Amino acid sequence: MATLKTIVTIVYIIICIVLTIIVLMQEGKNAGLSGAIDGIADSYWGKNKGRSIEGTLVKITRLLAALFIILSVVLSMGFWNK
Repeated sequence: MATLKTIVTIVYIIICIVLTIIVLMQEGKNAGLSGAIDGIADSYWGKNKGRSIEGTLVKITRLLAALFIILSVVLSMGFWNK
């Protein structure tokens, strides 16, 4: 069980680091607001934002956040000591 806890902890640390980097790579919400005011949101890039790099980063962030929460719960359960 100690080996499994070590592996889960290492994966948890890697997810934490990658999640931090990906969140910092994303644009702020204010950047999109000025585009909506100017009418740029109706352009090709506004309609296909989910297929862009930014859309991909959002999807990866959601996945990593879910894994982060799941691993947080698993590591805090305390069944490792039994």
